[in-house]
Amino acid sequence: MKKRVISLLLVAAMTVGLVACGSSSGDGKKSSASSDEKILSVETGPDPETVDPALNSAIDGGEMILHAFEGLLKLDENGDPEAGQAEKWEVSDDGLTLDENGQLKEGQAESWETSEDGLTWTFHLRDGLKWSDGSDLTAEDFVYSWQRVCDPNVAAPYASTVLGMVEGFDEAAAGDIEKLGVEAKDDKTFVVHLANPCPYFESIAAFATLNPVQKATIDANGDAWATAADTYISNGPFYVTEWVPGSYVLMKKNPNYWDADSIKLDGIKFNLIEDANAAYSAYQTGECQMIKDVPTEEIPSLKDSDDFHVEPIIGTYYLSLNLQKEPFNNKQVRQALSLAIDRDYVANTLMQGTYSPAGNLVGPGWKDTDGSDFSENANGGKEYISTTDYDANLQKAKDLLKEAGYADGKGIPKITYSTNDAGYHKVVAEYLQKAWGELGIDVDVEVVEWASFTPMRRNGDYMSSRNGWVGDYSDPSNILELFTTDNGNNDGKYSNPEFDAVIEKSRTTTDAAERSAALHEAEDILMDDAACIPVAYYNDFYLMSDKVTGAWHASNGYWYFMYADITE
Repeated sequence: MKKRVISLLLVAAMTVGLVACGSSSGDGKKSSASSDEKILSVETGPDPETVDPALNSAIDGGEMILHAFEGLLKLDENGDPEAGQAEKWEVSDDGLTLDENGQLKEGQAESWETSEDGLTWTFHLRDGLKWSDGSDLTAEDFVYSWQRVCDPNVAAPYASTVLGMVEGFDEAAAGDIEKLGVEAKDDKTFVVHLANPCPYFESIAAFATLNPVQKATIDANGDAWATAADTYISNGPFYVTEWVPGSYVLMKKNPNYWDADSIKLDGIKFNLIEDANAAYSAYQTGECQMIKDVPTEEIPSLKDSDDFHVEPIIGTYYLSLNLQKEPFNNKQVRQALSLAIDRDYVANTLMQGTYSPAGNLVGPGWKDTDGSDFSENANGGKEYISTTDYDANLQKAKDLLKEAGYADGKGIPKITYSTNDAGYHKVVAEYLQKAWGELGIDVDVEVVEWASFTPMRRNGDYMSSRNGWVGDYSDPSNILELFTTDNGNNDGKYSNPEFDAVIEKSRTTTDAAERSAALHEAEDILMDDAACIPVAYYNDFYLMSDKVTGAWHASNGYWYFMYADITE
């Protein structure tokens, strides 16, 4: 039986009521951050479902994990892997070695591509690594943490994505976690044995799911370790000192972090705000220096402001249909529902140009195996679904429904569409009522609070739903593999043996061109099956004071504040 994750919403209900950014906590106490400390106050979302690195699959929880933890490698400002807890790493057979700056040492292999094997990766940890409680962090901590991700009792949604290429994964995922091909040669040497080469494994080694977690703390506290400040032991540039559900999480600079001298902030206050208007008010009063949830009605007046930013990210706003429920088990019905959406209208009118219309699942910014843009090479260079010829799409949608035996929507039961009430989600939901109404289909909109929304989707307790994915790294496998049969983030419960086979081919081939062809074939299958309905490509829009320097926003949708500063 799977362990139950303790919901932060439950913790909030047992402790305090909801309060706004910068206000006092529910017990009347103020945050302990003193006035002479340099505390960056930001809003990156409401209470996350979880901040356990192994379990999180959302941006809001990931934002906190990013600042509290650090993996073997980390990503720099350009999104490229660089040394993290490991100061150098090696790949077997070709003698490839990187120095502490993540660069190839003189006299070694000229490029990553020259490795003929690449199955054994050796990571050399830095001297004197510590947990935030001052205890030693060793290679054994990485062995424990990676095995824990495979543990079926933990049920990590990313397990197969991040460790499926590691030797012994299938046995580990079945419960024999010690079969996973990882070992600690000594306290400072962590070795990974791959079952097949993985050309993007350095990005995997920088992925938050594989951050180390402290075994003693989890043994003592179980799932609850990641729900309170005193048990949330971490190893990154900051650590949690206060945690008031529904109000804020306060992180202070971690003096035990190996690069603590480079950290300029005394702390970061993550204000847990779900209402965009409350976030905007906090920004206007100076209580927050950065907010990610900007009221959509304010965007026209903010577009020309220097502190308003719109930046593309690698991600797609799509709809999930529960393929285990009628009528979504009918491919033609799924295709019709997709074609009935005017993507240009959604992105440029409803979303006010802050998103871009999506005719593919894999949008701009994802990198093909030769470094080119994956989307430009897809489907012969053409969109799978035209974002400019809506009239033709709508007519084809009606024809497909008729072919499926549902002419004018007759016979199709009322569809319930689930969404959370933030940003443009409710506006899009109301549009879908009209768009699918053009096919003669009745649609009810169900608004679900955020704390319950993602578990609902993951468990399949819905008919149709808002969904989306922002890439954790730029390899397109990161979004395509969501739809493999056994993927923990496969919310639509899509299962196609042909699709699984080409994804497996992309995982095992050592030929870059063959791998590219397999990934493109995988998208061909998904789009033809209408396994999901892509609607728009994500852009992040946010407000950040010009007094905040040294921070950056990455293409994976995260804000990096660890090297930020606040100027007067």
